[in-house]
Amino acid sequence: MPAGQVRGRGACGCFVSFFIMPLRLPDKLPAIDILKGENIFVIDETRGHSQDIRPLRIVILNLMPIKVTTETDLIRLLSNTPLQIDITFMKLKSHTSKNTPIEHMMMFYRDFDELKDEKFDGMIITGAPVENMEFEEVNYWDEITKIFDWSRTHVTSTMYICWAAQAGLYHHYGIQKHLLPKKMFGIFRQHCVRKERYPIFRGFDDTFAMPHSRHTEVYREDIIASPDVTLIAESPESGVSMAMARRGREFYITGHMEYNPETLHNEYMRDKDKRDDVEMPKNYYKDNNPKKGPVVTWRAHANLLFQNWINYYVYQKTPFDIRKIK
Repeated sequence: MPAGQVRGRGACGCFVSFFIMPLRLPDKLPAIDILKGENIFVIDETRGHSQDIRPLRIVILNLMPIKVTTETDLIRLLSNTPLQIDITFMKLKSHTSKNTPIEHMMMFYRDFDELKDEKFDGMIITGAPVENMEFEEVNYWDEITKIFDWSRTHVTSTMYICWAAQAGLYHHYGIQKHLLPKKMFGIFRQHCVRKERYPIFRGFDDTFAMPHSRHTEVYREDIIASPDVTLIAESPESGVSMAMARRGREFYITGHMEYNPETLHNEYMRDKDKRDDVEMPKNYYKDNNPKKGPVVTWRAHANLLFQNWINYYVYQKTPFDIRKIK
């Protein structure tokens, strides 16, 4: 087999060979130059259109305040796959970002109304800084629940992260969130629940590290009591970390495997003199000393998690004719 060529099972069920492919991103997206500097193979739309291949279509609903950082973090993880992936960024019409230039949003993001008639192989919905509010009090709740419902008929597999995970569990299954006495903040060891049953954990160790940064939680007993939701990873210290529904068409991740090494530090510096419920992130700094910087313990499993999601729950499940997703 030639160098750079890999062999896998296609949507039709047969084995196919294909060459390692890059992510296809919107022209001039800031993340392109950042990731090329990290030797991550990406191409822009102009070059991508010249390649005769059916790329996977991934839509990202980015609710985080600093859009460029989250874009780069997610793209970095999605790049660790031999498949060409076409990335689309979605924004909410009912909410205007205050921390990202409007020019960036207009150039790289599309409203849900523009995308609602399209279908996607995968979707990622990020966290949002609204977790202390009741779900129905969030000013874009009506719009985002329409997107949650839409994803069930227009996306093969959806990954909900942090606040989005709690919101999705509440909307789809009535599982409530609960306020924590202080912020769950740091790196916590997670235990895979019967990992041999779930391809999302292929190649994982029995335990893995996951960054958490949240003021609320979902209760383990509520997940266990739901007949339609399966608990697949948890921690005695940080609680529920991953749940799965609809045989992998939905994943709910309460932490942030996508975080880069400096994210928790930046959040700590931002909040430490402004909030009384935020302590130094646990299990994060070398010798618990912020001056010594973080010890990165989650990146290998983060890459494996996203690679497994793309391979086993998107690529191998999605139909070749994307119009047949339902």
